[in-house]
This record gives sequence, structure tokens and C-alpha cells, in this order.
Amino acid sequence: MTLHITPLSPALGAVVEGLDLSKPLDAALREAVESALLTHQVLFFRDQPLNPQQQAAFARNFGDLHIHPIYPNIPGQPEVLVLDTAVTDVRDNALWHTDVTFLETPALGAVLAAKQLPPYGGDTLWASSSAAYDALSKPIQKLLEGLTATHDLSRSFPEERFSLTAEEHERLEDAKRKHPPRSHPVVRTHPVTGRKGLFVNEGFTTRINELSAAESDALLRLLFAHATRPEFTIRWRWQVGDVAFWDNRITQHFAVDDYRPQRRVMHRATILGDRPY
Repeated sequence: MTLHITPLSPALGAVVEGLDLSKPLDAALREAVESALLTHQVLFFRDQPLNPQQQAAFARNFGDLHIHPIYPNIPGQPEVLVLDTAVTDVRDNALWHTDVTFLETPALGAVLAAKQLPPYGGDTLWASSSAAYDALSKPIQKLLEGLTATHDLSRSFPEERFSLTAEEHERLEDAKRKHPPRSHPVVRTHPVTGRKGLFVNEGFTTRINELSAAESDALLRLLFAHATRPEFTIRWRWQVGDVAFWDNRITQHFAVDDYRPQRRVMHRATILGDRPY
């Protein structure tokens, strides 16, 4: 099987053809997919009607899978979470974020499958954290080296939206007990490519630890705005059956919340990674 890869922008993104994600990957195909991911940071596959077991099996080629502490999941396949606007408040996805950076070892990547879509709207954007870092001036790059930032689950999952019932309140409190705030480098080195990328995001990053509150707020505002400049981003118009696979170590993403009251249903399998450095 030969993969056909079509890049979508200079910064990131490619469409991959010639692969059936429902089938097991042999070593050569797995290596080819990983190589494409490392090069393009987010890959898109059209017409892949995966069931949850197939989606989890594909994701598991690249590492162990995470079970999300807040979102509902597929019965019998807990590694596949459900983002369904008819069931759950998903507004925390409608801002720029990198998945589960509140973990000590945040996600390596994620596999997202489109199951039900509005007639229009509901696109997702991705941004390249390495392209953003490379475009910073040398003095700013030097300033950021050695700084760390706090990432907090509570920033994206506030009590007023995720504790509407007693059961939800207990689930949220349990998640916060198990996942206290974590510190990660502001600039992360990719463990495979060695590329540097910004590793702060509006979804979970609360402050830069070594700075005063005023300095931290000012610098984070600058970095959040800089990291999502149009030239570092790509926008994907979903079709049912599409699958996206992104490198969470070197990207951010934003699910546009512009389709209410229409329904949008996505399934996500999240691949655990390693400790950022």
C-alpha cells in the first residue's frame, strides 16, 4: 500500500490517501504514518467510517490511550470519548488549546472522527507551535528559555458549567483531586524531531511561574495571540467520516462553535505522551 500525501499549507497539515484506517497497520505503514505526522503535524483522512473499536485500535499503534476524567465515553470502549453538543457543554473546545496539558505527561496526539455534523459550520483550526516559535525574535526566544508555566484543568472545566448535578459535581471534584495543576516548560522540545515549540495555551495555562502576575499576564497575552496568527494555522471543513490525527506536542487547535442549535458529534481517542522538556 502506497500513501499519497498532499500538503495543505507551509506551516502544517496534509491530506493522506491510500490507507484504510479500519485495517491493522504493519510496521512499514505505521512508520509511514508517523513520519507524515512528524513532518506535517496534523493529518486528514477522508471517508473513514470507523467504529469506536477500530478508532481505538488505530490510535493504539502510537501509544497507550487516555481515559478523559470529565467527558463521557463509549460504553465498552472508554478510551474513545464523545463530544456531543446534545449531551455535553463543549465550549471549552471553542478556544485555542492543546489537549490535556494538565497531565504530568500530556498527550502525544489524538485521533478525531466526525460522526454527525451541522449542514455548515463546525470547522476545526490547528496551529503549528513550532512555526510560531520559529517566527519569534531572537531576544524573545532567549527570554522564554528556562521559563515554566502552570496548567490547570479548572481553567477549561469551571464548576459553573461542569457541576450542574450532584453527580457531575463529584466527577469534577474527583478529576481535580487526581489532576492538580502541573508545570511545564514554556518552550517545549519535540522528543522525536528536536524542534522547539511554544507550549502554552489559552485552554489550560494560567500563569508563567517565574514572573509577577502582571508580567505573566502580559507575556501570555502576547504568546497566545502570536501562536495563532493566520500564517501558522489551517482550517478544516469536516465531512462525516473524516478522521484527523494530530501531534499534540507541537500544535494547538480550536473547534469553532458557530453552528448552534444544530448538533455536532465527534469521537476522540487520545494517545498518552511523555513529560515535556
